[in-house]
Amino acid sequence: MRGLREWWRDLTDLVLPAECGGCGRARTVLCPRCRTVLSGAVPRRVRPVPEPPGLPVVHAAARYADEVRAALLAHKERGVLALTAPLGVALAGAVGAGLREARWGSGDAGAVHVRGPVLLVPVPSAPRAVRTRGHDPARRIALAAAGELRRTGTSARVLAVLRQRHAVADQSELGARQRLHNLAGALAVAPGGGRLLCGGGPVVLVDDLMTTGASLTEAARALRAAGAGAKSAVYPASAGEGREERKAGPRMAGPNEGGGVIREAICAAVVAASPDSFEINRN
Repeated sequence: MRGLREWWRDLTDLVLPAECGGCGRARTVLCPRCRTVLSGAVPRRVRPVPEPPGLPVVHAAARYADEVRAALLAHKERGVLALTAPLGVALAGAVGAGLREARWGSGDAGAVHVRGPVLLVPVPSAPRAVRTRGHDPARRIALAAAGELRRTGTSARVLAVLRQRHAVADQSELGARQRLHNLAGALAVAPGGGRLLCGGGPVVLVDDLMTTGASLTEAARALRAAGAGAKSAVYPASAGEGREERKAGPRMAGPNEGGGVIREAICAAVVAASPDSFEINRN
């Protein structure tokens, strides 16, 4: 019966959209103005304050405010599944921005050509939340993003290999440190997942939203424990990198004895992040 209800909700959401998920405008899934707010800007690198140790490089498509916040909540909490496609487009843009910054492949603002498919790993929702909502929002958006990446010429697939090892407390009322403590050791890669992760291209953790970065940090820890991203690549140091980043990264000689930075083959992308996390050029 639950499967039948989900099928009927999918059908009615697609055929009879009641209102814009961002602003409430009638008879449209997402109006042109809200689509522009969601994915009209160039995705940016984001860092929460404070930034938890072990957080991979994260790119976001939009700030979590106003229309974007409304659209994400409508998709996640009210099951407005017609929003999956535009949210997937936004996430695909953030994934592409991360791949280009890491120089894992060549390409312009469209396709990014990498060796092996890009592996999108969604951060899992708690099983109880999935049962309550009737779907896993991050996984659903990840599938839409993979489809958008393939449509624009980038090989991509979704590997939903992360699992919760134990129940965690509701995070809505917890601060940044409390969230890290709450999630510590909570995730693991499913048996056989490590082999899949090491057999493709770059690994990109994906989620709908980043606030404190605790979920992405724990997910990255679980992937590293399974061996994902162990094969780091060496890239020439870019003039655009901050001094702090070049200093922090391990270095080795590149071509013609030039400096290079060893970068982990894991990054992260989200649809939206808190507005403050976009302000990364700070002391």
